[in-house]
Amino acid sequence: MRRFAIGDIHGCAKALRSLIEVIDPQPDDEIVFLGDYVDRGPDSRNAIDQIIALRERTQVVTLRGNHELMLMGAVMGGLDDSFWLANGGNATLASYGGSLAKIPSDHLVFFHELIPYYEIDDTIFVHASYDPEVEMFDQSETMTYWTHLPQPLPARHKSGKRVIVGHTPQPEGKVLDAGHLACIDTYCFGYGYLTAYQIGGKSVIQADRHGHVKRSPARAFTSKLASLGQEFMTLVTRSNPDKLNGTNSSTEP
Repeated sequence: MRRFAIGDIHGCAKALRSLIEVIDPQPDDEIVFLGDYVDRGPDSRNAIDQIIALRERTQVVTLRGNHELMLMGAVMGGLDDSFWLANGGNATLASYGGSLAKIPSDHLVFFHELIPYYEIDDTIFVHASYDPEVEMFDQSETMTYWTHLPQPLPARHKSGKRVIVGHTPQPEGKVLDAGHLACIDTYCFGYGYLTAYQIGGKSVIQADRHGHVKRSPARAFTSKLASLGQEFMTLVTRSNPDKLNGTNSSTEP
């Protein structure tokens, strides 16, 4: 079983599609989404479609982010639309054809069923941040959904578990890894990357908003060597196919 966490998508559907293609999730894998699927980026509707469809292929855990709170507040009429629209909601509205009434029912169910955090034996997943001295079920909504990571960073959580968060954009597009805490909001909508971060492994997969997968220097070097090797074998085959096949066309005795 593999487990990946994916950071704030913000409507970057092409980036999400590329990550899923690279991961190639199997039925016993698990992907934990940290929230903020919508707003700011170009295609929130398609991003939600992909996550819903992904449930047919693998195990999916979906957390709630502050942007889903704003969206549902606008849908249910308890929040001034202007607040949501000013924070990227206009892009989401456009992806749904310009009207909240056009949001499909399965998307509304998706938003309604999002959870505040997810906890396993050695790891906690939450959208925004945490109070290290408070159990996760007692964390405030302000901390869970809205609080950006402070400096210095929060201490290790009292449970001793590592915490994986999003919400605080990393402007250089790099994962913030402090050991006990990792932030994987790598600013996809702002010309950074969408990140898939393997839990308990070494894989960090990133794609930009156009869907281009970022290659690490080591992976790019390995890929280049493989390409050069293939080019060399092609040249050898073309220049002397009989020798490559272990035959000799010479008529000499």
